[in-house]
Amino acid sequence: MRENAPDGVEIVYEPDLLPPTRYVGDHGGMPGHTLTAEQQERWNGLLASADALFDFPWNERGRHPREYAPNLKWIQTTSAGVGRAAQAMGIQPGELVISTASGVHARPLAEFVMMALLMGAKEYCRIVSEQAAHRWERFCSDELSGKTLAIVGAGRVGREVAKLARAFDMRTVGLTREFSADRAAELGLDRLYARHELHEMLSEADAIVVCAPHTPDTENMIGAAEFDLFKRGVTFVNIGRGQLIDEAALIQKLRDGTIAFAGLDVFQTEPLPADSPLWDFPNVIVNPHSASTSHHENGRITDILLHNLHAFVEGRQGDMQNVLDIERMY
Repeated sequence: MRENAPDGVEIVYEPDLLPPTRYVGDHGGMPGHTLTAEQQERWNGLLASADALFDFPWNERGRHPREYAPNLKWIQTTSAGVGRAAQAMGIQPGELVISTASGVHARPLAEFVMMALLMGAKEYCRIVSEQAAHRWERFCSDELSGKTLAIVGAGRVGREVAKLARAFDMRTVGLTREFSADRAAELGLDRLYARHELHEMLSEADAIVVCAPHTPDTENMIGAAEFDLFKRGVTFVNIGRGQLIDEAALIQKLRDGTIAFAGLDVFQTEPLPADSPLWDFPNVIVNPHSASTSHHENGRITDILLHNLHAFVEGRQGDMQNVLDIERMY
């Protein structure tokens, strides 16, 4: 960052003030980390002098940024889904520039989706069970070719999912808030549905992936009524947010066999409680909200940061990438 920053920009990095990381792309750090009195004083001073921040401070989540950084003008975040958090902090439209990591996680998320779809079609759970029992029984599985994949929230991630699904000759349909005649072609979809056509789209799908952002409009958008429309034997994947679906209704459809396989990366409560039945379904994979994290993540976010830093310093705010719309929350 320092090598590629504009002249006159000071980039401050004090690793001893940050919590230890647990894995590549760990932007929150080890929970429970504390600072000494000397470190806290130094940390407070750095925040107070900052014009811009790379992510929300690890120990200041929930507070309005101007409370600890009165000179702050811009925050580059490391996540795409920060709209709800920004709103909860009380950040008002036009108060601060917040840019996100939108698009950075599209490929790893899409790969997770394809993994889940293939696990469902090829009966991965059966294979593992038979292998564990040392049992050799030939069987007939399905294939993805010709199946209809419905993408709920067809944005950047949805476009990448559709791209990979087409390589398996799947029919891809999607739903997006911004509906237009040209949008389907732009997203690489065979058909695009408007928000009020959600039920029609769900009823025709052989596989469903949820990747919409969490907003008041999308909260609980896949409820009991929507789950009742699912075809029997459907594969269901959620890489959006747990609050988008009725988890109790999901569990019921897993129990009655409507959903043959589920790949879940996000949940209503995280970490997923130890007593959740989702842990024990043999046809469910529980991923700890990690499908978006890859070894390439930090480099891609840094590229966005540097682009935006040059535009910010040069007064070209209109050229900044991924600027958050506070009111829309994405």
